[in-house]
Amino acid sequence: MAGIHRQRPGADAMGPATGEPAVDLGDGIWMSPGLSNSYLLTSSEGPIVVNTGMGFEGRLHRRAFDAADRADPRAVVLTQGHYDHVGGLHAFVSDDTEVIAQANFAAWRADNERLEKFRTRNAAFAWMDRVLVGIGRADELGLGGAPQSRPEPTTIVEESTTLDIGDRRLVLLSVPGGETTDSMVVWLPEIRTAFTGNLFGPLFGHVPNLVTIRGDRYRDALGYVSSVELVLGLGAERLITGHFNPIDGADLIAEEVSAMRDAMQWVHDRTVDGMNAGEDVHALAREVRVPEHLDVGEGYGKTSWNVRAIWENYAGWFHHRSTTELYDVPAVAAAPDIVEAAGADALTAIASARLDAGEPVVALHLTDLVLAAEPGHSGARAVAAAATRALREASSNFWERAWLDRSCEELEQS
Repeated sequence: MAGIHRQRPGADAMGPATGEPAVDLGDGIWMSPGLSNSYLLTSSEGPIVVNTGMGFEGRLHRRAFDAADRADPRAVVLTQGHYDHVGGLHAFVSDDTEVIAQANFAAWRADNERLEKFRTRNAAFAWMDRVLVGIGRADELGLGGAPQSRPEPTTIVEESTTLDIGDRRLVLLSVPGGETTDSMVVWLPEIRTAFTGNLFGPLFGHVPNLVTIRGDRYRDALGYVSSVELVLGLGAERLITGHFNPIDGADLIAEEVSAMRDAMQWVHDRTVDGMNAGEDVHALAREVRVPEHLDVGEGYGKTSWNVRAIWENYAGWFHHRSTTELYDVPAVAAAPDIVEAAGADALTAIASARLDAGEPVVALHLTDLVLAAEPGHSGARAVAAAATRALREASSNFWERAWLDRSCEELEQS
């Protein structure tokens, strides 16, 4: 029975690179933990690096690998375009270094640079404290001041490529259904080891995020299933992911990867069934759940969010609920009239009663109306903060908790 997520660390355990000596994983593989791990593979013709961390982490990872091999890498393989995988590239490349990425990398990079301010701003609430700690560590060691790298790959992988460097053979496999559309797996057939990056999401054994609340393009559910199937077919005896320690054992890997595949297929199929049956997206988000026997976690993605992502990836933003969906006037535009008619104190009292009845989201709907009309209403702010804390206490999801923490801080400001 699957359930490895119950033994592995959660997202709260993710931290920036420290520059401490890399961990020897055996087979000439070294791991430097960070906001995404960086790996060094030794070879008879020089080292190969898989992922490079954030911009400020690159030199810290390079320092960590000094114990294994101080030479400039022969190649750097990027398993996806997120900055926590590619930002530190500057610390590893020389004129002779081959930089390898999946074929969709250029499109992903253009997309990310186009929306860089938007995405940086919308992710800051979850990550900024850790980033500042990492920058401080780099500064302490005299390794700071490095911006994010913007890689220019020298080799592109369309579907698969075999790379021989000395005594190392790497098979590079495109898996565009991963956390990004430019995801790639590094397969070492001779030792049955796969570097999967964040194909499965940052937390292995959990459902993926088909779209994050920080703002990304939708990821296709069936594309994810197809990419996971590809890894399953490798028959790996070791998976080395973007975060935390490897997963060892062919049977365990097959069981866990099958569960993640089957969970997403189930959620996809039940959502599509509901759409065809005329069910409401919110009802489906409440009702569709991964079967218990699959036992996958929701520490980074959530099934309710994935239901909505599947719906909108297929059908777009118009849900056929209200004519007002077609227009650019949000529901909150009516808030001043509702508050004037009902009274801010009366609505706040109803919100408090809803919270007491175990309905914190309904309470927030009501306090949102009051605070849209009267932002300083102390009673509504207090009820909203209490409702937010109740949701926080019930949540085990990294993104949800980070958002709720920030919301509480804002509501509790005098």
